[in-house]
Amino acid sequence: MTLPKTVESRAKIRFQDCDPFNHLNNGKYIDYFMNHREDELIKNYDIDVYKMAKTQGKSWVSSSNQIAYLKPAFLMETITIESQLIYFDESNLRAEMRMYNEDKSQLKAIIWCGFTHYNLINQRRERHSEDMMTLFNTIYNPMQTNIFEERIKEITTKGKRN
Repeated sequence: MTLPKTVESRAKIRFQDCDPFNHLNNGKYIDYFMNHREDELIKNYDIDVYKMAKTQGKSWVSSSNQIAYLKPAFLMETITIESQLIYFDESNLRAEMRMYNEDKSQLKAIIWCGFTHYNLINQRRERHSEDMMTLFNTIYNPMQTNIFEERIKEITTKGKRN
């Protein structure tokens, strides 16, 4: 079975997550992105970060976020989120996630999330297992740049040409 390098899901923007203008609140974008990624890790790669934390005492902690808000997401709008692993090493991961309108004709936001593999018992960074490194090699889907601002310029310029 071939594992997908890019995963996708849909969600509906909810009232409690919006500002007085019926736009998704800036802080809530990260919640939608993280919920998507957690669900897709379980569904596509059989990785349940909470189960790992409970049974192995290891999981990933957020280490960084870089986000660009390009177009608002609106109350009760159905959005599509895509994500992929764009970087990994012995104890770190970086995922790119993109939020679109339902048919993916309009990019609303893009985020790069950094994660560090962490031993919750010893309270320190943990190296990825050999099995995890093999999985990451299989699903790794890098970008042409490793600079977030260049990626935003690349993706927004590309959108203007279409």
